[in-house]
Amino acid sequence: MLTELLAQLGIICVKIISFLGYYGIFLLMTMESMVFPIPSELVMPFAGFLAAQGEMNFLLVVLFSSIGSIAGSLLSYYIGRFGGERMILNYGKYLLLDIEDLRWTEEWFKQRGEKTVLISRFIPVVRHLISIPAGMGKMDLKKFCLYTVIGATMWNTFLAYLGFWLGQRWELVKNYSEYVTVPVVVVLVIAGCYFVYKHWKRKRV
Repeated sequence: MLTELLAQLGIICVKIISFLGYYGIFLLMTMESMVFPIPSELVMPFAGFLAAQGEMNFLLVVLFSSIGSIAGSLLSYYIGRFGGERMILNYGKYLLLDIEDLRWTEEWFKQRGEKTVLISRFIPVVRHLISIPAGMGKMDLKKFCLYTVIGATMWNTFLAYLGFWLGQRWELVKNYSEYVTVPVVVVLVIAGCYFVYKHWKRKRV
């Protein structure tokens, strides 16, 4: 199921980049940095491959991807910052969340926001979501932008270089990334179940 989904997403990403060029990279990486399931492991290696073929400039590939990453991250950040508290007040009970959880999030990003945002850019699934809790935690905007740009640029450049180096075998990056993505999803599901259990237990006390 996951392999088929990634294959279909890969076809869509290739068509968008082929048609829109650098603007396609920007669009896809903007979506990738939000909650859309657009894996950078599909976008950037193909862009790197096109750079190796002389159809794109490698530096512009990295530039447009990084601009897209910060654009999508900022959109998610502001959704969390200005809509997070309202969401918890109105719908938090259905998600086992309350104001106490929001305050905990704020404290977390106040103390560990830089490392959290930077490291999250290298973790599948997590990087799609991290900007929302960063906004909910009211992380300093300048620091958020700085560490998002650093992490995203490093990751995007790495993937683009792999595509550049692998040439027509750029899809190998997607295949190997699945071995990382699946365990991460499993860990997140386990963590989510633990979170639900702890909150359910706390509510009953």
